[in-house]
Amino acid sequence: MSELMDAQTPAARGGINWAAVFAFPNPVNEYAARITAALVVALSAVTLLTGSGWGLAVIAAGFWLRVLFGPRFSPLALLSVKVLTPWLGRTRLVPGPPKRFAQGIGAAVSTAAAVLFALGAAPAAWILLAVLIVAASLEAFVGFCLGCTIFGFLQRRGLIPEDICEACNNISLRRA
Repeated sequence: MSELMDAQTPAARGGINWAAVFAFPNPVNEYAARITAALVVALSAVTLLTGSGWGLAVIAAGFWLRVLFGPRFSPLALLSVKVLTPWLGRTRLVPGPPKRFAQGIGAAVSTAAAVLFALGAAPAAWILLAVLIVAASLEAFVGFCLGCTIFGFLQRRGLIPEDICEACNNISLRRA
């Protein structure tokens, strides 16, 4: 019976393995995440200075690409993971789920900013973009991931199940 079930998997039938399509790396190279955050800061600063609604849309799309597909389709993440981080030559692996959660917060904030801009509430959009710049700057230049901190807080309170990120919950699995 199990042989019949194995033959019915999407890969065996020539179908799409949706889990692989929406996979996010775990662990994540912290330096790649920080470089991506620095690129988000740069793009966001240019968007804020130019008042570009298109810039808001590009920033939001980038966050959605990263949260849904990891670094595979996001131009900023690809530049970071494939070019800049290897050039830097440094690796520090950290758990992936908190980074994905942080990307989700970025997606929500940048999407809200783009929608507010489209609805004519530009000042509110620019305030949200400024908040995004602060959070991405903390990640990029200080190594403090605000989204990861929120993830940990929610996990400690039982709002995110422990099995989502065992390394986050088990101090013995963390690297110094």
